[in-house]
This record gives sequence, structure tokens and C-alpha cells, in this order.
Amino acid sequence: MTELTTTPENNLEVDDRNNCEMELTASLAQLDTHLREQLAARPLEAESRRLFHGRGGCYQGLNWLVVDWFSPVLVVTLFREPPLGFELRLAELMRSQIQSLATSVDAVLVQYRFRTGAPFATLIGSLPSSLFAQRGDLRFNLSLQQQNVGFFLDIEPAREWLEADVAGKRVLNLFSYTCAFSVVALAAGAQQVVNIDMSQRALKVGRDNHKLNSITVDKVKFLAHDIFSSWGKLKHLGPYDRVIIDPPSFQKGSFVATKDYQRVLKKMIDLVAPGGQFLACLNAPEVARTDFRALVESCCPEFVWQQDLPQHGDFPDADVEKALKMLVFQRLS
Repeated sequence: MTELTTTPENNLEVDDRNNCEMELTASLAQLDTHLREQLAARPLEAESRRLFHGRGGCYQGLNWLVVDWFSPVLVVTLFREPPLGFELRLAELMRSQIQSLATSVDAVLVQYRFRTGAPFATLIGSLPSSLFAQRGDLRFNLSLQQQNVGFFLDIEPAREWLEADVAGKRVLNLFSYTCAFSVVALAAGAQQVVNIDMSQRALKVGRDNHKLNSITVDKVKFLAHDIFSSWGKLKHLGPYDRVIIDPPSFQKGSFVATKDYQRVLKKMIDLVAPGGQFLACLNAPEVARTDFRALVESCCPEFVWQQDLPQHGDFPDADVEKALKMLVFQRLS
């Protein structure tokens, strides 16, 4: 009978497996503790929210994972290949979490953002026939057929800023996507809103979002145009009291923040009414907050900085310079 022998290479492989297992156990324990603390402090309700934000770098070993709540579904998003056995252990963790909740959870989904098409898979339960994001009394259609589900939770401070002082004002919503800013503005009493986005599909969802919230579209425009070819039309429809700039940081063939953002900023003088404001948003960790503010100031000398909107509490970030930027500037009268 052949005697088994070990080599340094065999021992290294065993050590690597053991280390990976220990790291996975520690990471899941950290996630489990955070979720239990979050849910004890703020039990799940209809309101959509982020339950765990690993992307901000505040949780060691979990900067590739986030967990969101879109009642009645929990969505776990992975931004890289997880360790071997992760999904099985995650399912056990989530079943334990769900058992302790008073709120009904129909399903737990996993989105693999690092894979082509960013597909979803059902980890636990079954999906409802339709899924919505809930913000107060407002609802927004969600889709699981694309990378982004149709509603961004992290931009909530910007929606609150707009909502607080938009009554009677004219709004331009650049890169409008599914028009959440438009719905919020009109629900808060905006005089009119112009939405512009290259995607006809996104704008159709935007129309549906207005209808879903019983908001008539007689004070709304939906323009399926390339923004960079539409400055004349946008200027003709203006000027605007509030302009929202919330582009993708990178969208192949249409927008690259590092080279295209300044082109947008230089048009603000033609679009914003005297005394009006624009909100410049950018979710690009590679661009520091101080550098972004300097860019805005250099492109918009007729405007003065008003404030940086703070990050939402559900989105902690270890480096404020890399976090989502939301800067408010006002045009001098």
C-alpha cells in the first residue's frame, strides 16, 4: 500500500484553504452582526433602504457586497466573484435573519454585477409579480432585467434637497434615467419639469413612474435626445430655477465623466435662471471631492458654491473624498 506523503506545496494549499475559510467566516459574522443591529434599531417597513453598504470601505473584507431592501424582497449585490461556498453560507445567514423578523420577506435575490449582463438569481423564496422602490408615499417601478434596477438609494439627500424648495419652480433633469427627480419635484409642487435622457426605455419607465403616483404629465416633458446635441432646445425651453446634473460616471459611447462633465458645466450659464441653482452629482471614487469642486468652479465662474450635501446615513464611506459628490451652486443675480 502506498504511503501518503505531504509536501511543502500541499501544506501551503491546505493553509490557503484554511485562511480563506477563516476569512469567509469572519466576513459573514460581520455581515450578520451588522444586519441584526440595523434591523433591531430600524425594523423593516415599506420604505426602501440600504441595509449594508460594504462599498464604502468601512467593513474589512466586504467592500464588494451591499444589501438593499425593496419590500418584500432583499437584494444582495456582489461586485466581484465571492469566495467558494459563499452563496450557501449566505443563504443560511439570510434564513436565520428572516426568521427573526416581524416583516414578511418573500425572497432574497443575488445580483452578480461582475458578470456580463449583471444577472440576478433567486437565493431564497420566490419573486412577486411586480417590484417597486418605496419613498414615503411615492413608488417607483423596478426591473431585474438590467444592471441598475431603476432607482438609486444613495442619491436620496439630493431628492430631499430638491423636494424642500421646489414648489412653483421650473426644473431641468439632465440624464434623467427613470425620472425619479421629476416625480419627487412634481409631487412637491414644481411648476414644470423637463427630463432628458438618451434612453427611450428609461423615459418610458419614467412616464410609468408618474402614472404610478397619479401625477399628470401635462407639466412634464420627456426628451429622448443626446444632451450634447440638444443644448439649443433645452435653452429654448428654459431658463430653469433648478437644474439636476446626475450622469453615469461612465457609459460607453455617450458619457465619460472625466472628459465630458466639464462640457455640461459650461452650459449652466445658458440654462440656469439668475438666482437659480444647479446640483452637480458624481459617483466616481477616482475623482476626489476637492478636485470635482475645483472643476465646477473653474467651469462656472458666474456661480457660487452653496453647499456639499452630506452622505445618507445608510451609505458610510471611509474616505469622504471618494464618496458620492452632491454639490449645490447658485447663479449670481
